Amino acid sequence: MSSTRTTARRSRPARGTLARVDDRTKDLLRRVQPGEVAVIDHEDLDRVAADGLVEARVSAVVNASPSCSGRYPNLGPSVLVQAGIPLVDGVGPLLMSKVADGQAVTLDGDRLLDGEGRLMGVGTRQTEASVREAVAGAAEQLQEQFESFASNTVDFMQRERDLLFGGSGLPDLAHDLARRHVLVVVRGYHYREDLSALRPYISEMSPVLIGVDGGADALIENGYRPHIILGDMDSVSDRALELAKSGRRSRTELVLHAYPDGRAPGRARLDAKGLPYKVVSAAGTSEDVAFLLAHERRADLIVAVGSHGNLREFLDKGRAGMASTFLVRLRVGETLMDAKGVSRLYPGRVRARDTLLLVGSALFAVAVTVLASKPLRLYLGQLIHDLSVWLKDLV
Repeated sequence: MSSTRTTARRSRPARGTLARVDDRTKDLLRRVQPGEVAVIDHEDLDRVAADGLVEARVSAVVNASPSCSGRYPNLGPSVLVQAGIPLVDGVGPLLMSKVADGQAVTLDGDRLLDGEGRLMGVGTRQTEASVREAVAGAAEQLQEQFESFASNTVDFMQRERDLLFGGSGLPDLAHDLARRHVLVVVRGYHYREDLSALRPYISEMSPVLIGVDGGADALIENGYRPHIILGDMDSVSDRALELAKSGRRSRTELVLHAYPDGRAPGRARLDAKGLPYKVVSAAGTSEDVAFLLAHERRADLIVAVGSHGNLREFLDKGRAGMASTFLVRLRVGETLMDAKGVSRLYPGRVRARDTLLLVGSALFAVAVTVLASKPLRLYLGQLIHDLSVWLKDLV
């Protein structure tokens, strides 16, 4: 169960609350401020997006599209309503042009009003009961989704077989991944908990750190410097990208993930900053490309943080490309492990030098105590004298 479900209930936004508008939820998350109303156009809201909205502490979410269309039981609406965030659904596409970014709005039940009380749109106010009903109805459509998923999987395998089975198109790297552990961080499900649990593992094994788009910022937030940032570069921060400029040996490598036709949302951004980067073109997700890259560069172990772990999570992303995740996991399966598994199998070894350091510290503390206490010094001196007399008598 997501930790966001324990978030305190929020009251209805006060009159004059600012609206933050974007048809790409992940772009909105970079700009929205606590207390603002998120106006989005996101059909079948997934859990990652919903978790981001909860973490951003928005006061309400108004969705131009249905947050649960009924195609499959997606997880996002449940996350929002159980966190106490009002969710108004299916307001219609005109909403995105009616509401200006930064405009004052008021949410009144299922109606969105402007700052002067004029109606801007009406939708469906979701409740825990209505979301449960929608999810239950969507569950009945799973068979159709499974068939579509299987079809997409076969199609992807035919189109990307050279990449899947030969590593065709993967770039050479300055960092050597051969015979090393590689940690691939995606800003997805429970990534914070995973990174926290892996601190002993990261400290001892020093894996190569690959941040997938926003995963690079997750690493930085936890005190780590990513060795490689891979993705379409549209959701990674400027702070993370600047690491590609600093130092030759320690410089972070940038690998731009482009569509098969060569288009990439973040290419212009990297060019404008004058940053060096390499390109890989693939139909799958950036997460998939990171796994394949580590596998083809002969990594001993690939540890996934915040990644997708089961078929329901694949479907929750709501895009045909998730079939690639299924195939890629089959391809790299012998070297891939979820972070939760590593934290359970690897509690951290107690090394001999750590034991000696602990014992030495204890002896040093005892010595300081003895030297600081006159009675203890006298007692220790008498004890040494008695021991020397006993040894002479013994000889």
